[in-house]
Amino acid sequence: MNRLELYINDMKSGVCNPHAEPIILKETAATAWVDGCDGLGATVGNFSMALAIKKAKECGVGWVAVKRCNHYGMAGYWALKAEKEGLIGMSFTNSSPILVPTRAKQGTLGTNPISMAAPATGGDSIVVDLATTTAAMGKVEMQIRKGEPLPEGWALGPDCEPTTDAQLAFDAGKLLPLGGLEKTNGYKGYCLSAMVEVLCSGLSGSRATHNVPQWSHSQTEPPNLGQCFVALNPECFAPGFGDRIADCLQHWRNLEPVDPSLPVLAPGDKERNNAKVTHARGTIKYPESQMTSAKRLADRIGIRPLEAI
Repeated sequence: MNRLELYINDMKSGVCNPHAEPIILKETAATAWVDGCDGLGATVGNFSMALAIKKAKECGVGWVAVKRCNHYGMAGYWALKAEKEGLIGMSFTNSSPILVPTRAKQGTLGTNPISMAAPATGGDSIVVDLATTTAAMGKVEMQIRKGEPLPEGWALGPDCEPTTDAQLAFDAGKLLPLGGLEKTNGYKGYCLSAMVEVLCSGLSGSRATHNVPQWSHSQTEPPNLGQCFVALNPECFAPGFGDRIADCLQHWRNLEPVDPSLPVLAPGDKERNNAKVTHARGTIKYPESQMTSAKRLADRIGIRPLEAI
C-alpha cells in the first residue's frame, strides 16, 4: 500500500513496462542470467524465483541473477516462495543510493535487503528479512504517517548529523547502515550492503546502486536494479534438516526472557503472529494518513477508494 502510488506513477511515465515479460539471456543447469525488461517487480520476481525453484528441484540449487528490474516489494516474500516448496529460499536486491557508508557524507549504497526462508518439521519455518540499513526507508515513511519520531541511530539529517525527525530524515535520504555509527559497529551493515551489491549488480550487469536514480513521483528513467533469487534443496545434504531447524526454533523460543511478558521469538515469529491476528480480525489496519493518500490516488485514477470499517 505504501508503494502503490509510486508503482502506478512508474507505469504511467514509462519507467516500468507493465506488459514486459522477462527473458533468459544465459543459463546452465543451476544458474540463469535474466533480463527483467523493466517489468513490474511482481512479474520479474515470480518468473525468476520460479526458475530458481525449478533448477533446485532438478539439480539441487538454482541461482538466478536479473538486470533491468523495478522495486519488487518485500524481499522475504520471494524467499518464502521457495520455502513453501520445501527448499531454502534467498533473495536480494539493490536499490537507490540512500545508505551512507561509514565515514562518508553521501548515500551510495541502498537498503539492499537480505532475505532467507527455510522449512522446518511440523510446518514451522525460519524467515529472515532485513535491510542492511538500520531501518528501511519505508519504516521512516511510516513514522511520518504516524507522526512519531525516529529511534536514535536510524538516519542522518542534511547536515550529516544524527536526527530523530522523520520528515527531515526522509528529505535528506541519508540512512545509517545496520549497526548505526562507527562507534556502534555500523561498518558491519555497510559491508553487508556491499555484499548484496556484488550479488545483484555484480552478477546481473545492472546499475550499481550509486548509479541508480532516486525513486520518486517525478522519476522518468528506469532504475535498472539488480536482483538475485536463490533456491537450495536441503535434501542434497545431511538428512534431518527439517528436524534440526525445528529444534533450533523451539530452543530459541524456550529461552528464559528478560521480561516474562515478552517471550523470546524466532526469526519470522513476529510477522507470523501479526498475520494470524490480522486474518482472525478479517481487516487490515492502516494509519489515517495512508487511507487519505489511498483515497486521493483512487480519485485521481478513477477507481473506488478503500473503505474504513
